[in-house]
Amino acid sequence: MRAVPLGLTPPTREQVVAVARDGAPVEVTPEAMKAVTEARAHVAALASSPRPTYGVSTGFGALAVKYIPAERRAQLQRSLVRSHAAGAGPEVEREVVRALALLRLRTLTTGHTGVRPETVRAMAGLLNAGIVPVVHEYGSLGCSGDLAPLSAVALALTGEGEVRDADGVLRPAADALADAGLTPVGLGEKEGLALINGTDGMLGMLVLALADLRLLLDTADLTAAMSVEGLLGTDRAFAADLQALRPHPGQAVSAERMTRFLAASEIVASHRGPDCTRVQDAYSLRCAPQVHGAARDTMAHAEAVADRELAAVVDNPVVLADGRVESNGNFHGAPLAYVLDFLAVAVADVASMAERRTDRQLDVARSQGLPPFLADDPGVDSGQMIAHYTQASIVAELKRLAVPASVDSIPTSAMQEDHVSMGWSAARKLRRAVDGLATVLGVELLTAARALDLRAPLTPAPATAAALTALRSHVPGPGPDRHLAPDIAAATDLVRHGTALRAAERAWGEQT
Repeated sequence: MRAVPLGLTPPTREQVVAVARDGAPVEVTPEAMKAVTEARAHVAALASSPRPTYGVSTGFGALAVKYIPAERRAQLQRSLVRSHAAGAGPEVEREVVRALALLRLRTLTTGHTGVRPETVRAMAGLLNAGIVPVVHEYGSLGCSGDLAPLSAVALALTGEGEVRDADGVLRPAADALADAGLTPVGLGEKEGLALINGTDGMLGMLVLALADLRLLLDTADLTAAMSVEGLLGTDRAFAADLQALRPHPGQAVSAERMTRFLAASEIVASHRGPDCTRVQDAYSLRCAPQVHGAARDTMAHAEAVADRELAAVVDNPVVLADGRVESNGNFHGAPLAYVLDFLAVAVADVASMAERRTDRQLDVARSQGLPPFLADDPGVDSGQMIAHYTQASIVAELKRLAVPASVDSIPTSAMQEDHVSMGWSAARKLRRAVDGLATVLGVELLTAARALDLRAPLTPAPATAAALTALRSHVPGPGPDRHLAPDIAAATDLVRHGTALRAAERAWGEQT
């Protein structure tokens, strides 16, 4: 796999995903190493000065006024990392830890943190060896960065704490480093602080969530189109001239996609004539582009924030080009926390609308002639009834996860850090929300597919038929009740991995 260069140009979101999720290696460019070396020279000069400099010759946080003599500064940095590696709870996912380590390394390579070149090489070596420090769920308030999670990574660099090796085996950090041919880092002035003072955890989780959400929102357009067909709905409300009257870009994209998914559908055409008595469809069908589009526009805003943060240098203090080392507040996670919360709201609403479409297909009073709960023998069989219960329970959880974390600040550090972002918490709940949305769409796919089968001999559109075929290679069609949990899991996997979506989109190309 091609190495991702880390230099003076920020990485793309795609590159972050490649390193975090796919295991791509990293390579620090010569230009970056030159900048690192020059910045370290400035720190070394300040370290020898009798004048106190925050982070170089002082304590931290509420102890920033305390001057630390030169002979105690190595201990200061070790103590900082050890004391701040104070996480608790379950282990954080491998891809999240790799993302936050990568993004911290990216900031180190900008030449604005003052770390030594050997520390940069050690962090790159950790990533390339596939060593993943154990980071715990709880410990970050999203201000002064993700202190506890980043401290766990820094601790591993020094040869302390626990890690997962490339095979996922839990081991002491010192042993894993030795087997990988890596030497533990002895921290110099400012290095402990530079390793732990960043928004890298919340940014990494935002980038990963955005990658997943792009796939899921595209899939939501597909499952909604399948539900429109299953419920004998119309595609006329999705016409481009109607959408142009309200020029939100995401809405136009979703409407156009749903129109293409429904193109050449015998089911839709069967009730398009002058004898049709249907005036308009329910909101969950007719307004799908408006809701999905609003989610797309929210995602576009979040992508812009993520891209700006990928280009940022987040450390306190920072080393400027003229050699000054200045304290600042760029570590505050508010810009990320807000969009992480915004996305959780959008996820909950998209899922809620999908649940309404599912319920409508199961209700004999509203399903336009489908059997109750799409059951083979209603009364004897329950059909998709309890699949909807599962979906509804997840939607209820997504609504709880949509409550913003970013408004809940808890002052810490003897009131020195008196307003925090809670961005890490916002990111953690968004990850759970994204996972829940995949299952909600999996249940809609399962339900809409059965509805389309029951509309035979009328055939669905080529695109939705392709998605139906992809599902049927893993999940049988209508029939007597069977163990339903494996069907839900299989449908969710098709959603999560984009299998059903790719099948439908390939059918577009075949039509044109």
